[in-house]
Amino acid sequence: MLYLHSNKKLFPTLLMISSSLSPTYLLAEDLKTISVQSTAIDDRFENKRDEVSSIGFISGKEIDKDHPQNIQDMLHRIPGITTEVQNGDSLKIHIRGVDNQVFMGERPGVAVVIDGVPVFERTGRVNIDLDNIESIKIIKGGASYLFGDDALAGAVIITTKHGADNAGFRVDLESGSFNTNKALLQAGFENEQANGHLQISRRQTDGYHDDADSKADYINGKLQYYIDDSSDITLGMEIANREKGSHGTVRGKTAAKNDPKSKDIFTYNDFANNYDVDLKKFFATYSKNFDEDANFMFNIYQFTDNTKFDTDPINNDPTRYSFDNDYDQTQRGIKSEYRSSGTQFAWMAGIDLRDNDYNNQVMVQNDDDLSRRGYKTGDWYKDNKTDENVTAFYGELKYKATEQLILTANARNDNIDLDYKDRLKPTKSGDVNFNVNSFRLGGNYALQKNIDLYANASTGFRTPSVSQLFTGNSNPSSFVAANQDLIPEESLNIELGFRMNTQLFGISHDIDVSIFQLDRDNYIQASAGQYTISPTADNVYDNIGDVRNRGLELAISSDIQKMFSWDITYTYLDSYYKSYDEFNLKTSPIGHSCPPGSSPVFSRGRLTNCLTPYDNGNNQVPRTSKHTLNAIFRIHPAQYWTISTEMEGQSSYYADEINQEKIGGRAIFNVWANYDRKIGDADWSIFARIDNLFNRDYYNTARGYRDANEDGIYNGEDLSIVVNPGIVFSAGLSLRF
Repeated sequence: MLYLHSNKKLFPTLLMISSSLSPTYLLAEDLKTISVQSTAIDDRFENKRDEVSSIGFISGKEIDKDHPQNIQDMLHRIPGITTEVQNGDSLKIHIRGVDNQVFMGERPGVAVVIDGVPVFERTGRVNIDLDNIESIKIIKGGASYLFGDDALAGAVIITTKHGADNAGFRVDLESGSFNTNKALLQAGFENEQANGHLQISRRQTDGYHDDADSKADYINGKLQYYIDDSSDITLGMEIANREKGSHGTVRGKTAAKNDPKSKDIFTYNDFANNYDVDLKKFFATYSKNFDEDANFMFNIYQFTDNTKFDTDPINNDPTRYSFDNDYDQTQRGIKSEYRSSGTQFAWMAGIDLRDNDYNNQVMVQNDDDLSRRGYKTGDWYKDNKTDENVTAFYGELKYKATEQLILTANARNDNIDLDYKDRLKPTKSGDVNFNVNSFRLGGNYALQKNIDLYANASTGFRTPSVSQLFTGNSNPSSFVAANQDLIPEESLNIELGFRMNTQLFGISHDIDVSIFQLDRDNYIQASAGQYTISPTADNVYDNIGDVRNRGLELAISSDIQKMFSWDITYTYLDSYYKSYDEFNLKTSPIGHSCPPGSSPVFSRGRLTNCLTPYDNGNNQVPRTSKHTLNAIFRIHPAQYWTISTEMEGQSSYYADEINQEKIGGRAIFNVWANYDRKIGDADWSIFARIDNLFNRDYYNTARGYRDANEDGIYNGEDLSIVVNPGIVFSAGLSLRF
């Protein structure tokens, strides 16, 4: 079978073949040819046959039907996935516990790929338009063999809407708690020569937390033109404007209990706010079938992201900030792949060329707290640019060793050049080059007609950031110097699993179980630890530690067409530091001296703090629960009706690296109902949804990374906390005709 191609004649045939493979499993000998389904350009497969890695799928139709508050609600249905949402539609995605400890500003160790383009934002979060998703595919384990940098723990691959399914008109209206509203209008067409659609939408909310309002306007669309019976070209675009505050955090458990909405401006502690984000995405993909067994794709793209925001509030005043930030990011590139299928061998070869630039300008907005340092309003505080060039070659080879066993090998080489220019401090400018190889080796064995065993070893990597390499990091309580000798962080994932389709209670079930161990080496962090300053100028970013994540993942799903159906996922995760001994805790001096073994810290000639060495090895990685469970049960009580209930549960976790603050586990329940009916030429869909049905109090996020109130004590009052808003209602309708 050839890679799923969107040609008007070939596409329906291949779609039918692909659909026939899931959920029903076939013996390897039932396939006349084997094929390479991996791609870094346009992933449209929902077939796990021959896959040697643990993967998950979410369809756009599932998202449209379940009406989640944000993409987090859908991703939690995939075992091994955790997310962090503060407000609005931005989130960080984590796989298998990798980088749950990162506080802010860094890429999350997971490649987020939208229409073939790895995308990221300055804060490490990514914004995803819920209403423009055709499918989401999650690859777990190191995935740099396909996507290169930042795929330490895997990749989340999002394909936006396309094709004839969008022909006609669609109108959506939705409303909910906290003045949340959505409106969407879509128009599309299909004929013998082309298909296309245009979609306009707006989502806005006041938010639960003070100053957490957000608004997102989107215009997106695609046009697919059939050049001939074997080739086509697709043009796609998305233009978005997002406005949001970022407040939602409170400092400490007392504030979380007494002021969960963080309305008290005297304890206002949000460092950044008033975000205005403009996003533009344009791409073109050419696809050509040479025959039934060979395919070529070529993709060219440009994504731009301009983000403006304020930082450093003056005297805890949420209306006045010290700095005006303007961050301008352009990602452009070319990808091309050729694949060939055969009865015993199949292969793919690809090239990935990227030319990215990032401009960061910070201007003094108010000089109240800066005049003593020689700055005045209107001065540049930061003005720098980073040019990133990537040249990568990658490929995949499949070999049918026996009628039941198919072996897969992937390899990729990335050559990454970073050129940093500081226009204000030229001595900080510099350039580095990284050359990194990635691989995956695995096999899939058809044990029986309905059972597959699979195993793989895969790698991932992440290069050091610009701040770690060139600029360093400074804030009122710490300073970390840059280090151009850093090497990339690397991961090795080893995995064993099985998939099966079986009958339980007379209903068809898909079951997927995997065990894994993911070792992450050369973890980059401040050499004095994350919690304190160094007594000397030697506090630098360094490759200081190793992390191990291992566990078990289980997914069970039943036939959704039956009167009763269910999806159950469970994750066991043990995530800990194998080594992390370059670490110091800041404590208060005893009298006029420090305890034995501690180092003194002086300020203006006065002893202010002591630094005590601390070995963080074997501690649990923060925000990694040992157990997570998601269970969805559906019932069709009458014609046109579907009622769904969901339970999300997780066990306790530590909020900080030194494992001093433990956050209790939770179990919350959601429920929603759908009424779907065709009346005349129109498809009507009406829904109502309640999240956190029993109004459970819990934290969306709890982080501890330093002695926030600088009292020499590490406790719950140092935590940065986002309190969950409690019970949330939403309802709406969708009309298609």
